[in-house]
Amino acid sequence: MALRPPSLIRLLREIADVPAIVAAPLRTVPVVPVTGHGQPVLVLPGFLANDAATSLLRRTIDAAGYRSFGWGMGSNIKVKPNMPELINARVEQVSAAAGGARVALVGWSLGGLYARQVANAYPSKIALVMTLGSPFRGELKANNAWRLIELTNSLKIEDLPRGFEEKPPVHTVAVWSARDGIVTPETSCGEPSQSDERIELTCTHMGFCASSDGARDVTKLLAGRI
Repeated sequence: MALRPPSLIRLLREIADVPAIVAAPLRTVPVVPVTGHGQPVLVLPGFLANDAATSLLRRTIDAAGYRSFGWGMGSNIKVKPNMPELINARVEQVSAAAGGARVALVGWSLGGLYARQVANAYPSKIALVMTLGSPFRGELKANNAWRLIELTNSLKIEDLPRGFEEKPPVHTVAVWSARDGIVTPETSCGEPSQSDERIELTCTHMGFCASSDGARDVTKLLAGRI
């Protein structure tokens, strides 16, 4: 049976979280244990989002002792065939800034698909791939964003560049939520062969970055993995 997008009720709950995304740069960082030692973490935003939208998560990561970086490419709207190359160039910059250390990729939604593509194509500088509500299993219409992606990119969703279904050759963590109102949870949890770990959080899709609990819980998952 084909998977269906999340219900309208769940989608409306996600829309209610949009102001929290907009206010992310002003939000107070939640208290987290300090488990990092300056390891670099590159955070890739979801569709329509930018570095401001991931700022609460990145500041929380910094508070835990890691060194976070934004992707530096504005809003994640246009699907570019060379996106893996562009992100890999950013990975190289981040690695150089961190003294040559390998970089952890934390990708939210569409950003997580890009993270998996980059790690599959250019794994040498990648320490970890962590996806947050990313529909990497392959069912491209089992979400509430595919029509908007088609509209803003003038393409059919089936023509989206692939390379994200296969597990990258680095430690890969799929973070998902049964409360997700954008992406059908089965697609962001994936099959056992597609990641090394599958971890459920109790937040909305927006909440991975918009909520204090989401930012705290995602940050805690970095401990012992990089």
